[in-house]
Amino acid sequence: MDYTKIEGTIFNIQRYSIDDGPGVRTTVFVKGCPLKCKWCSNPESQSMEKQLRYRFTSCKKCGTCVKVCPNGAITMGEDGVIIDREKCQLCGTCVKKCLLEALTFAGEKITVEKAFKTVRRDKDYYDQGGGGCTCSGGEILMQPDFVAGIFRMCRENGIHTNADTCGLGSREALEKIMKYADMFYYDLKHMDPVEHEKGTGVDNKVILENLKVVAESGIPTVIRVPVIPGYNDSDENITALAKTVKEIIPHAPINLLPYHKYGASKYKMLGKEYELEELEPLSQERENRIVEIIKSFGIECKVSK
Repeated sequence: MDYTKIEGTIFNIQRYSIDDGPGVRTTVFVKGCPLKCKWCSNPESQSMEKQLRYRFTSCKKCGTCVKVCPNGAITMGEDGVIIDREKCQLCGTCVKKCLLEALTFAGEKITVEKAFKTVRRDKDYYDQGGGGCTCSGGEILMQPDFVAGIFRMCRENGIHTNADTCGLGSREALEKIMKYADMFYYDLKHMDPVEHEKGTGVDNKVILENLKVVAESGIPTVIRVPVIPGYNDSDENITALAKTVKEIIPHAPINLLPYHKYGASKYKMLGKEYELEELEPLSQERENRIVEIIKSFGIECKVSK
């Protein structure tokens, strides 16, 4: 099979990204993730299936969607549209008729070739500033052939590639992507397997095993840690994190991602509840302490805002 025709399911391709690797990048966000992190800022990435989103801030309550829905899945309430997601068949009639794009789909199937056409548009920027293509998610290990295909086309065209992963997937999937990856962003959530499962739905055994595989490959890697107050920000866990990184992949820097609520509105768009609504961001004092602990192990550490 022609690898350029391999299909994947994505929820966004973001151009001019400056947070997903060195330089100006284009990030392909794939759908589907084996983790269910309570703090996830992209809830639309968790399911592999197409999902209907409702952006209430764009809605003018015109009622057109209510009239055209063939399944009676949409009604109008005081605060806007109410979607009965059990009745909704994702036919797209409401999406087509919503001129203000208050109703949209998250998720589309796309070929490697088509995705790369968008990536390639900004090659001049990559060449000038050392940027490239990042594949993120969701979780890229759930769609390894698609991601490897994009990276392969990038490599054939002199475009740098960055694999952003939570590390949970088969070794076979990891090796497919590693073959064409120039660097990795590798997430670590919690060092204790029980606590890891409490926060994400799974333990961290496979994640740490796969980190060893990446380390052995020699591919430049940045460890990224979402710092969630009251969950993984204790001195004990941060110390265990630093020790683990120093032991497995000693030259990898750690990039801290302090908790924020930027993705909370996306839950409402999908008709889901955001469990951490009351959680406050990390204090500056606590952030400074975490950086201090990590640097005490001789590990480079920075904080992304």
